[in-house]
Amino acid sequence: MSYQATAALQVALYDLLTGDATLAGLLPGGIFDAPPPGTPQGTYGVIGEEEAIDRSDGTGAGAEHRLLVQVVSDASGFATAKAAAARIAAILPGAQPVLATGRIVAIWFHQAQARRAEGNAFRRIDLRFRVRIEI
Repeated sequence: MSYQATAALQVALYDLLTGDATLAGLLPGGIFDAPPPGTPQGTYGVIGEEEAIDRSDGTGAGAEHRLLVQVVSDASGFATAKAAAARIAAILPGAQPVLATGRIVAIWFHQAQARRAEGNAFRRIDLRFRVRIEI
């Protein structure tokens, strides 16, 4: 198993998402790798939790990274958060950004869940993706 590429994956996903002008318009609060401190206003994204599973084989080391990207919004309904989540779900699958370590074989959308958070004050959408990396 290889966990070598995890930092490179984080950087590549951040660069890919922040480099999309349409997404920037949908996430005026920005994209973070940790929830911003305090109670932020507006709509923002968080590249979050990650799990790596060994996918090494006879040809070399590799891993499947299962990662979470969240969209959080203080808008009164889900439409704002869903628009941003839909854009992320359009950008990531099929993308193959260059990594400093390893190579992305594929990115797949796995699951999404929309929910109300913090006593109905926020809308949160959890997007889960699978990323196959070879080292």
